[in-house]
Amino acid sequence: MRGLTWDHPRGYAPLDELTRLDLTGRNPYGTVPEPIVWDRQPLEGFESEPIARLCETYDVLVVDHPGLGAAVEALVPMEELFEPDELAALRAGSAGRCFDSYRLDGRQWALPLDAATQVAAAGPGVRVPADWTEMAGFARDVRMVLCLGGPHAFLMFCALCSGDFLDVEAGARALELMAELLAAADTSMSMRNPIGVLDALAAGEADCCPLLYGYATYPLAFSDAPAWPGRPPGSVLGGTGLAVSRRRIGTIREAVRAHLRRLLTEPVQTGLFPATGGQPATRAVWESAGEGDSFYRGTRATLEAAWVRPRFPGYIALQGRSSALIRDGLLARVPARDLLKQVHHEWRHR
Repeated sequence: MRGLTWDHPRGYAPLDELTRLDLTGRNPYGTVPEPIVWDRQPLEGFESEPIARLCETYDVLVVDHPGLGAAVEALVPMEELFEPDELAALRAGSAGRCFDSYRLDGRQWALPLDAATQVAAAGPGVRVPADWTEMAGFARDVRMVLCLGGPHAFLMFCALCSGDFLDVEAGARALELMAELLAAADTSMSMRNPIGVLDALAAGEADCCPLLYGYATYPLAFSDAPAWPGRPPGSVLGGTGLAVSRRRIGTIREAVRAHLRRLLTEPVQTGLFPATGGQPATRAVWESAGEGDSFYRGTRATLEAAWVRPRFPGYIALQGRSSALIRDGLLARVPARDLLKQVHHEWRHR
């Protein structure tokens, strides 16, 4: 069996460890009929490569929920693999809206494996303000960096609008703040994806980033995303899910069911995943009060409030175009309301 995940230890290390344990014949997390050989794709591919195309090659895929709309004909709905009570239990045990983010047109197209959302990250001795209205002044006193690479300029914009980015006032306010923060930030570093920005923060090349997707394994201080006064933290749900291709399901159904069940058991999610650099989607980890779980406790409110992106066919390409439009507009210092009109035009003529 062939599987595809993304090329970061958070994405592949727990899966590879399970495969290694399977090959020894002494897997303490339970046995499966046959192992999965996991291939990897870069983060950029995970965020943009069409799932349906990947289903031509792979049996099990680690996917991002916004790409589901164009892929459902190539996927097996989870209702064909699991009974309703088992799916209900998985939903009850998952963090935030992770489970529901993979539900589309009344069916469940993937099961949550990994949970993430945009949060604040800082190096030693730096505390990012919890209020967006304080951020511009704060940015002048620290080495701030934004995260605008790939789709992330658009995702930051959506987070600042709490998902309501077609609202003129919310959108203009968001773009005005992004322009002000970028003017005070390291511009080159701000064009990176979350991994690139986190690497820079961990290396001491910058002090903080007010909003990017969190990774529990980095030696940084993570906290809830900033919020506008009187509002919950604004963020866009990320994470990954396990999807199953239709290509060979008739011959590997039981093996696939065994793999998915094992990956989502509490021992794997609460034990193996954190121990090998994973970031589990199970609610139990995010609710933990353990000494080593400050990442989860410190960002749980943001995860629970996170906005779920659209999942219609063509959304991924539209997200990419919108992000490039915002990034280029910010760099060219296009006035916020003019830039917003361009973004709204892109969406209304999709």
